[in-house]
Amino acid sequence: MTDLIELLREGLPEEAVLTDPDVTGAYANDMASFCEAGAPAVVVLPRTVEQVQHVCRTATALRVPIVPQGARTGLSGAANASDGCVVLSLVKMDRILEINPVDRIAVVEPGVVNATLSRAVMEKGLYYPPDPSSWEQCTIGGNIGTASGGLCCVKYGVTAEYVLGLDVVLADGRLLKTGRRTAKGVAGYDLTRLFVGSEGSLGIVVRAVLALKPAPLEQRVLAAEFPSTASACDAICRIMERGHAPSLLELMDRTSVRAVNAIGNMGLPESTEALLMAAFDTPDPGPDLAAVAELCTAAGATEVVPAEDATESDMLLQARRMTLPALEAVKGVTMIDDVCVPRSRLAEMIDGTAAIATKYGLTIGVVAHAGDGNTHPTVCFDPADPDESRRARESFDAIMALGLELGGTITGEHGVGVLKREWLARELGPVGVEMQRGIKQVFDPLGLLNPGKLF
Repeated sequence: MTDLIELLREGLPEEAVLTDPDVTGAYANDMASFCEAGAPAVVVLPRTVEQVQHVCRTATALRVPIVPQGARTGLSGAANASDGCVVLSLVKMDRILEINPVDRIAVVEPGVVNATLSRAVMEKGLYYPPDPSSWEQCTIGGNIGTASGGLCCVKYGVTAEYVLGLDVVLADGRLLKTGRRTAKGVAGYDLTRLFVGSEGSLGIVVRAVLALKPAPLEQRVLAAEFPSTASACDAICRIMERGHAPSLLELMDRTSVRAVNAIGNMGLPESTEALLMAAFDTPDPGPDLAAVAELCTAAGATEVVPAEDATESDMLLQARRMTLPALEAVKGVTMIDDVCVPRSRLAEMIDGTAAIATKYGLTIGVVAHAGDGNTHPTVCFDPADPDESRRARESFDAIMALGLELGGTITGEHGVGVLKREWLARELGPVGVEMQRGIKQVFDPLGLLNPGKLF
């Protein structure tokens, strides 16, 4: 241990090497429940690519595991420390290196906060669409590591679609450059896409070239109340089938609506079984909003209310973003699932989750990025109650099993980490797991990068 600390300090400033257990303990885990975490030997906070390379060379020489971290807002345990590891926190590498309006790209370091980048490019008339609910805290490096999504994915897509190129430090300290700065490029294997969603298990992202879009117009939101989740999901299918391209299409179940009202006094309709929000950011959203309102009514909506102005639209979106803290307030702790199913099976997924909640005697609220079938069943439980904790874990597994039965995937945007490691093998099958482990062996033959995640 002494050798490790001394060698790290040879290439890092004193303040960048943290060894006090009371301090390093704060870096042990992300926001996921039921995920084991170890005690790191040391936490390092490099500011340069060269410092990251030094950390990796040192750790490899001493055969010490490396756990890369961003803001630790993840929900799968992917950033959790292992005993005796080097936690490599990238939050100090937080520079926006370039914003190019002609090429429509931004070049950033991994510690840049998503919202900071979004606001910076907006000032130049540009737009970085991926917007996880934690966008005010989460970092671009963490978004890349978990292939994050967000509320706008239904129209604009997920993080993977905006990563053009990467600089990656490999486990042995070598620097790999992948991808491009150009609008097009197909030279060789797409290693850039391989690193997106790899949860730091293949290399450490130290720089990213991101695609940007022209800034959209201000979006207008419509809210529709439904007497059942089935009728709300019928409306979603009608909207997508008719070719509409909403910038947002979100669903909140009754439990989520009531939880948000309880902490925020948002005035959402508590009589509803499902609340659907649709938004458009076109030059004239009126016709689209009117058409969606008709489709919602035809599907059984009891009330359809378009926001009258930007303030009302923002209030509705704020209510949607409040869902997680609201559900946390129900019992104090939550487990957030991330099952994504085909849109046509969304009603079965949500109704099935309600049946699971009844079976296990738990409160489970569901919000969904309904336009892409990505549900977030949120299990509320008291961690001080062993029986309730057991039931929470079992219900979580039952929800993932349901998602796979419906032709879905165990994670649409949160990643696998520790929480879903067992379930990844079930989804991929033995041949898929073998191929992925083979890729891991190529990039990290000693198995030092983020061990215990994914597989």
